[in-house]
Amino acid sequence: MGLARELAQRIVALRYEDLPTAAIQGSRVGLMDTIGVLLAGANETPAKIVRQMHAPTVGTGPCRIMGTSQLTNALDAAIINGTAAHALDYDNGSNSMGGHVSATMVPAIIAAAEAFDASGRDLLLAHTVGFETGARIGHGVNFHHYEVGWHPTSTLGTFAVTAACASLLKLDTAQTEVALGIATSLAAGIKANFGTMVKPLHVGQCARNGLTAALLARDGFSASALAFEDKQGFLNVFNGAGNYDTDRILDRWANPLEIVEPGAGYKQYPCCAATHSAVDVALELVNRHGRFNAADIVSIHTWTSARRLAHTNRPAPQSNLDAKFSVQYCVTRALLEGQIVLEHFEAEAYRDPLTRDVMQHFHAAVHTPGQFPPENHFGAEVKVTLRDGTLRSGRIDIQLGRTSDNPVPPERLRTKFKNCSGRVLSTENVERVLAMLDQLEDLSDARELTALLVPPATSLPSKATPA
Repeated sequence: MGLARELAQRIVALRYEDLPTAAIQGSRVGLMDTIGVLLAGANETPAKIVRQMHAPTVGTGPCRIMGTSQLTNALDAAIINGTAAHALDYDNGSNSMGGHVSATMVPAIIAAAEAFDASGRDLLLAHTVGFETGARIGHGVNFHHYEVGWHPTSTLGTFAVTAACASLLKLDTAQTEVALGIATSLAAGIKANFGTMVKPLHVGQCARNGLTAALLARDGFSASALAFEDKQGFLNVFNGAGNYDTDRILDRWANPLEIVEPGAGYKQYPCCAATHSAVDVALELVNRHGRFNAADIVSIHTWTSARRLAHTNRPAPQSNLDAKFSVQYCVTRALLEGQIVLEHFEAEAYRDPLTRDVMQHFHAAVHTPGQFPPENHFGAEVKVTLRDGTLRSGRIDIQLGRTSDNPVPPERLRTKFKNCSGRVLSTENVERVLAMLDQLEDLSDARELTALLVPPATSLPSKATPA
């Protein structure tokens, strides 16, 4: 039996009624967080360009282009909303998958729910199923897959979306097997494009591609039963012989569910997660000593893992997207301002002369032997030397929110949702959406939710007074 069949059997077997409360809540938070960051990203340049490219299809379907009053077909909604969901790099991730996951799935399953009359329970189950699938495949291919240069958000995320959509569309085992086989040829994405508009496009493309795979399989398309393990299949082509383990994909499936343990990692800051441990330390230093004066800083030293520093060592970022991947920029902003917020990556913020000047004295290095255990890829240490000789330093083993063992407090995530969605929605609709998400399992029609994800109506001009 091929891997696609093995996975399909497990995907189809998962039922909403069997989900533990923690899984339902985990998926509820995943949907909430993703919708919030999607709305905040809807008017970012990458999302606007993708939306404009698909303008001719507006009005061709029942699916909301979130953050607008426009409707389109399911596949175009998936790529448009998917790109918006990752435009700010503020969405959650899976340690097991090695990338972002909810942002890939939520635009696709919501579009499918709108097009095919699915419920809130269908959305919660689909998110849980997709999270499990992407994470379990991650167990079998990482971290070789990640380190060789593939972007798991886009490659493995395609399988997460395919499984989620197969669940929501209620495909049977044979159809789900075919959908996964199709997805092996649609998966793509390289890390060389980090820091550019292509990275959020990765999320949009796999949202569309995963939904495409499920819809094709639903309509009788075919695919190889050995598309994963064939000598020219996904595993050997993407990882190479000896660099994957299919047993690790299937072992402990849903025991516990990945959405429960280790759970999703949630972001407190709108920048690459690989910077967050160092940012957490910097903000703790500010909490202890107050914000740092740029003129007093002689040097800043950070130590992060080689895996994380490989794509965050950017001493002179050339755009706001590039700055999101610069540990130098993010930590310096945190020390000087005591926070990392969306505005630090807007307009020409990355050119801020004071920040740039301090960054000239920044030294980013990888963990030294004995500084952290070799298996710790999340630890960070920060040292700031001041002109009077004072040394301020701190370290952590893992940033807040990385796993369900050290979660971001729920109210902080709700505040994040309000801040993000409030950039587009009225205050009234922000609260209505939150209330609906709190009772998502009672929602019979997903279109009731998406009907609220629109900006306030533009006020009509008053009639001119007759002369």
